[in-house]
Amino acid sequence: MFIVSLIIFVMMQLIPGSVIENLIVDFQYRYEAYDIEEMKKDLGIDVPIHTQYVRYITGLVQGDLGRSLYTNRPVTPDILARLPVSFELGFLALLISLLISLPIGIFSAIRQDTIGDYVARSFAILSISLPSFWVATLVIVYPSIWFKWTPALQYISFRQDPLANLAQFMLPATIMGMYMSGTTMRMTRTMMLEVLRQDYIRTAWAKGLRERVVIIRHSVRNASIPVVTLIGLMLATLLGGSVILEEIFALPGLGRYMLEAVGRRDYIVLAGGTLVLAVTVVLANLLIDISYAWLDPRIRSARTETE
Repeated sequence: MFIVSLIIFVMMQLIPGSVIENLIVDFQYRYEAYDIEEMKKDLGIDVPIHTQYVRYITGLVQGDLGRSLYTNRPVTPDILARLPVSFELGFLALLISLLISLPIGIFSAIRQDTIGDYVARSFAILSISLPSFWVATLVIVYPSIWFKWTPALQYISFRQDPLANLAQFMLPATIMGMYMSGTTMRMTRTMMLEVLRQDYIRTAWAKGLRERVVIIRHSVRNASIPVVTLIGLMLATLLGGSVILEEIFALPGLGRYMLEAVGRRDYIVLAGGTLVLAVTVVLANLLIDISYAWLDPRIRSARTETE
């Protein structure tokens, strides 16, 4: 977390322009040297970057993410207000990705080198090759030209109308989920093929067990650990990819909030949002690591023997 916050601070200082210029343009401040110096002093950016960083870290350890340089609002409540939108989009995208990738990956493995396997593998490569932001742009532009239809671009909260909210999220979540499903599908197929070649699977076939029992009970669970690990690693891509999709579909999530902060050179907001996303990824991967013991009893046995 320390390294992430440090990198954000340094990178934002290297980007041309400053929040002062945006304030002058947007709020029509008088462009005078005296005014600029006063503004810098009010914002606390009249000191060297290392001093600014020490101030920020001091507030951070006390649970304060600072105040926006552009709006002068506390960053923490603004982030908390936008997190549910990003989490809803990410959860739906992950759910759609798993609903697509896991069944197709398992089918592709148990029907290796058949027509269905070739179709599934081609679909996986296609989904990986199409960037989600490009597909989203096509979905916005071409239906409006051909059918005079555009998706709802005004956010509707879940409390206001649950069905309309889900309908609004379904399109961006499907686009993101399709993009993620290709990698998960290929990993599922690869691990299933490796497990299906193990001796205990051959023994299960030799005992005359039904295919469903062999696949579901003995194969899928043992092949799931690398897949679950991949899902954890993809969370960063999932949360990062939501930045562009939230902007395209006008969703007031954390990604869009951070994108606006980049344009305004508001590095306090950007650092706070990045830290929240980093903490989310770290905690998610921790939970995934803990789940290994449930997925594979051999891990529990090895830990017990070690103790």
